[in-house]
Amino acid sequence: MVKQKYQSVLDLGEQLNVQDGDVKVVGDQLQVWGTTKTQYEKNLLWDEIKKVGGENPSDIMADIKVADDSVYAYHTVKSGESLSKIAKHYYGNAMKYNAIFDANKDILKNPDIIHPGQELKIPNQ
Repeated sequence: MVKQKYQSVLDLGEQLNVQDGDVKVVGDQLQVWGTTKTQYEKNLLWDEIKKVGGENPSDIMADIKVADDSVYAYHTVKSGESLSKIAKHYYGNAMKYNAIFDANKDILKNPDIIHPGQELKIPNQ
């Protein structure tokens, strides 16, 4: 029953390719653990847990670690994107585009020119 309730969380974990993950039902509690690639992915999982179970769910115990905490996320540029659009997605603030530009000066020469397929580091804030 509790596993079905949190199926969207389990599906997201699979989609994100969570490593060293496992799921166990103990009594009326779902226990999940694993390692995401980045903090952003960990946040996505916690957001889904809260969406299903509320702010402080007692029927799930999650132990989610982060493999690479040197960056917040990695982002592959899609057609039509800009650094400000990407900053708005990850930080909720388009004006933080400079933080992304600064973290990627090894591949970007101008904050107004990015190309589909480029993999950008999204720095921790």
